[in-house]
Amino acid sequence: MGLLAAFTHTLEITLPVFLMVFLGLGLKRIGWIDAHFITTASMLVFKVTMPALLFLSIVKADLNRALQPELIGYFIGYTVVSFFLAWAWAVWRHPRIERGIFTQGAFRANNGIVGLALAAGQYGDYGLSVGGVLAGAVIVIYNVFSVFILSFYSDQIATDFRSLAKNLAKNPLILSVVFAIPVALSGVELPGWAMTSGGYLAGMSLPLGLICIGGTLSVSAFKRSSSIALDASLWKLVWVPLLGIAGALAMGIQGPALGILFLYLGCPGAAASFVMAKAFKANDKLAANIIVITTFASMFSLSLGLFLLKWLALI
Repeated sequence: MGLLAAFTHTLEITLPVFLMVFLGLGLKRIGWIDAHFITTASMLVFKVTMPALLFLSIVKADLNRALQPELIGYFIGYTVVSFFLAWAWAVWRHPRIERGIFTQGAFRANNGIVGLALAAGQYGDYGLSVGGVLAGAVIVIYNVFSVFILSFYSDQIATDFRSLAKNLAKNPLILSVVFAIPVALSGVELPGWAMTSGGYLAGMSLPLGLICIGGTLSVSAFKRSSSIALDASLWKLVWVPLLGIAGALAMGIQGPALGILFLYLGCPGAAASFVMAKAFKANDKLAANIIVITTFASMFSLSLGLFLLKWLALI
């Protein structure tokens, strides 16, 4: 693929996603949506529309292609490795009180909305099905390790693994993937009305989720960015995807699988990081800064990385 063609195609994938984010930012600034709308809509995405999207994407997928043990195993394994790398860096470079927030911000990505939207834009139904399985698998890792690291550095909240296990078992995103796989493997065809109604719900998920992300962004928070937030953002957008792609290439992972892997590893920080930081009475302002920086900067880092991988004919 030539340079111009690769660059143009890259923009076609990334621009629609981030334009929806900026739409949310603009709607919030002119007062057409408010904090109450964002809270309610985000809950709707989390509990209803996103599970519907993941469920249908897997049910309609060719699982012989979507279930890729090597890719899934590598993605989960590397996510765990990236957590410990970020934690080690935090111990070496940053004050104890900020290490939990730094580690969470450096390794936890917004795969469920931004990553899935990019995968769908790049690879269509295949990207949705493979991306849905990856997102469902990594949700457990993100939640378990985030709770662990935040509680480890919290003087006020102890880890309750029983409550954590109960919350994970009730997570709508995890449940949608768990229920979708046996339905897809059984070959049972759902009624047309169910598929159509589910499609309406699923179609709302990505645009509504992206608008909500935009509505939560704060330019003032971006201006207050600290060196710790910048360092965590550099890990999230540069070092984590760079090391992850290098390892994937060494294992022989290329083509669409490598493309989806890069999009997921290079995603901005997850909005849930802020909520979890607040729940653990940690530095939620630092968590917000990391989310803002990575969301804005990922427009360029994802576009550049996707462009280079296309130009090198690796995806």
